Amino acid sequence: MSLISSRSPWRLAASASLLAATLGLGGCGYNDFQRLDEQVKADWSEVLNQYQRRADLIPNIVATVKGEASFEQDTLTKVIEARSRATSIQATPELINNPQAFQQFQAAQGQLSSALSRLMVVSENYPTLKANQGFQDLRVQLEGTENRITVARNRYIDSVKTYNVLARSFPSNLTAMVFSYQPKPSFTVENEAAISQPPAVSFDKPASAK
Repeated sequence: MSLISSRSPWRLAASASLLAATLGLGGCGYNDFQRLDEQVKADWSEVLNQYQRRADLIPNIVATVKGEASFEQDTLTKVIEARSRATSIQATPELINNPQAFQQFQAAQGQLSSALSRLMVVSENYPTLKANQGFQDLRVQLEGTENRITVARNRYIDSVKTYNVLARSFPSNLTAMVFSYQPKPSFTVENEAAISQPPAVSFDKPASAK
């Protein structure tokens, strides 16, 4: 008796069904979803690493600036408060599957960027800070970190774009529905230009109220 004939019909049918399902998953993007999902997670982790690097620099920057007795307290306070808000959000990998939480995270990081930008501009008006080598070293580290953040964010944006195209395209969108692969949120360009521009700083005293 041959090996094939010795197999029961249901075993042959089960094998054929399994083969068809495997080929079907491959053809409908299942494997691509696995690969791109892991890529998005990896790129998101790098974004978080760079944001954490920036957050870790801030206490040293604040401590150095506090040594300038006449430094604007309001500017310093806003940096401290913005850092507190940004680090209070639990930046877990699951955050990229929650558009509302992602938006809150993005907003908090944007506020911190703006507060730091103002602090750096204001510091230019203090000769002792400009001559402080420790502060200048921290400033260089901060600028380098901001550049790393930009690179990491762009990589994440590209990965999410590729993933979302797959999630929305036919027939891979059917696979996305079956396995709950939802489109992932990305960073928006709204207010990006305003955040990246240093704020105007004026030391003119307001006119006294009459």
